Amino acid sequence: MPDHAESTQDAPQPTEATRRGASRRPVKAVLLDFHGTLAQVEEPRQWVLGAAAACGVELDRMRATGLADRLLTAGRAGGPLPARVPPHLAELWADRDLYEHAHRGAYTGLAATVDANIDGLAEALYERLLVPAGWVPYPDTAPTLAALRATGVRTAVVSNIGFDIRPLFDAWGLADLVDTHVLSYEVGRCKPDPAIFWRACGLLGVDPEATLMVGDSAADAGAVAAGCAALVLPAADPGQPNGLGSVLDLTRP
Repeated sequence: MPDHAESTQDAPQPTEATRRGASRRPVKAVLLDFHGTLAQVEEPRQWVLGAAAACGVELDRMRATGLADRLLTAGRAGGPLPARVPPHLAELWADRDLYEHAHRGAYTGLAATVDANIDGLAEALYERLLVPAGWVPYPDTAPTLAALRATGVRTAVVSNIGFDIRPLFDAWGLADLVDTHVLSYEVGRCKPDPAIFWRACGLLGVDPEATLMVGDSAADAGAVAAGCAALVLPAADPGQPNGLGSVLDLTRP
């Protein structure tokens, strides 16, 4: 999936002092997490209904809801982390954000542990990740990216993920609002490793000290170790505001 669906409970939360401190130093670039920051995976029942339909099966809403609950417990890309990873999937799980085959294998393998009695469902569930219909951009995503572009602030999407998300940005009309994508499976580093943030800053041609990382997890806040400022947003359901627009307050001179 996408970025690990880690809880923000233990992540450093932006205090007023943090906001003031970040706003004092000029921000020339903003690094943005993808999942949980710019977009959220679709609602679980819709995810199951869409995948089942792709397999030629029409589920009633009650069965779809029950199946979605079981699949979430097993482990969904973009959902809660699984309570237990079966031993035969352990290696794939450990490498899921570093290799495409590992990401697909880990999540299809977890889905396959749920007996849904629908041929091909595990693959169909994974395929929903790869299409725009499987995601919901947050309401502030397009306006915030457009405003950053208009003020000359450079942007990069920095994501722990095992597949290419650029086609999603193309479909949403956002591709021209992002300068570059730094994806863990392409660069061989995962957040909170400082190297992935340094790579993003290098591609943008901006020093870390003039860069703000925006995300929703402790892994995103790891950018502080790379010399960047960091803003951790609260969790928000698909389609609901998540405070992304507050980035504009921190990038004003």
